[in-house]
Amino acid sequence: MNGPLDTTFERFFETKTACDVEGTMAFFSPDLATYTDATLGWALDGYDSLKGVFAQYMPNWSPPARSYTTGVLANETSALLRMTDTPELFGGELRILAAVDFADGKIVRWVDYWDSSSFDDALYAELRTPVDTFPADLKDAQVATNAAPALLAAATAIQGAFAAGDATAAGDLMHTDVALEDMSLRTQVIGRIEASAYLGRVLEDVPYGRSSRLRHIVGGSNGGGFEWTAGPSADALVGITALELDTAGLITRITSVYDSRQLRPDRKASLIGATFS
Repeated sequence: MNGPLDTTFERFFETKTACDVEGTMAFFSPDLATYTDATLGWALDGYDSLKGVFAQYMPNWSPPARSYTTGVLANETSALLRMTDTPELFGGELRILAAVDFADGKIVRWVDYWDSSSFDDALYAELRTPVDTFPADLKDAQVATNAAPALLAAATAIQGAFAAGDATAAGDLMHTDVALEDMSLRTQVIGRIEASAYLGRVLEDVPYGRSSRLRHIVGGSNGGGFEWTAGPSADALVGITALELDTAGLITRITSVYDSRQLRPDRKASLIGATFS
């Protein structure tokens, strides 16, 4: 780890795994806009709401329960996290991409995105917020985008290409050896030629594709992520796409995640099938 927020997150996850409620909350601003689980619809809007959840759950955690990061793409004020919560924390292994914003050295917004396909059905039904009260406001309008200019340019350009269904324009932004991943569909495509061809098959139907809307960008000059809302055909499903950049600003890795359980089964099957077309 050698990025501007790597040490901060290393300490954060050590403190969280140690079940230290007060220590964990010390990383958050009293003016916290939200800590939201976008998959379960847990919108903890405010410092006290988040502290209450940690106070409820942390006493029940014991080894080998662990929360940890496997990657940080950040500048001094925002980050894209690749992180994992082990099953002992919330009942199933969560492989998460998170968007995190800071102000004055404290976290002011945190949103987790993960796919629930392998999560226990009954527990998912129990924990997920009902549809009629499921949060649509992820507080991105309350927290300014402070991502690095190189990332802003790359994220805005490729999201625009995705939203237009333009696989060729998306391919022009990629490195020759790009890796494109969809964590929700368990899909990986290697190389600009294959990635462009794959996008040509799926952008009309994949949630981050045609008519999706850019919401918020986090990260540094070497990469980060952009949050998006899907178009009407995907019932405004939310998700995030992580990007890694080379020194010339070309995209070397693209990773998207969203809750594919919310897709119609036939649509999900068709998208998975498109990987092998």
